Amino acid sequence: MITLDQARLMIATAREKGREMGLKPLSVVVVDAGGHVLAFEREDGAPPGRFQIAHGKAHGAVMLGMPGTAQRTRAEEQAYFMAAANGAYGGQLIPVPGGVLVKHDGAVIGAMGVTGDTSENDAEVALAGIEAAGFEGAA
Repeated sequence: MITLDQARLMIATAREKGREMGLKPLSVVVVDAGGHVLAFEREDGAPPGRFQIAHGKAHGAVMLGMPGTAQRTRAEEQAYFMAAANGAYGGQLIPVPGGVLVKHDGAVIGAMGVTGDTSENDAEVALAGIEAAGFEGAA
């Protein structure tokens, strides 16, 4: 499981990495294996609607057991599947990079969702946060 302190460390590290990379203001969420929010932060200057995007990236990753990069590929190859899955989850999936699975000993224990810059940069800072907490990430 991911503790609150680990979730906060993941977010702080992702934000720090984003500043080092010169990224736009980020919004970052960590969810547990059931998709429940453990922690969220929105940087100064980030649009207020970014929670829903960060959450959708993390929620989709953990609910489907599939990181955002794989979801994007699936959406390109089987748009009907992702549309149906998004409907099943109440429109809460954002199938793009930045939704990163958090794993421990190979098991999914949660996900991190980052939004604010390019999807690829969002995924990169998420991985840094996950690794800082001692977990493996799957972007």
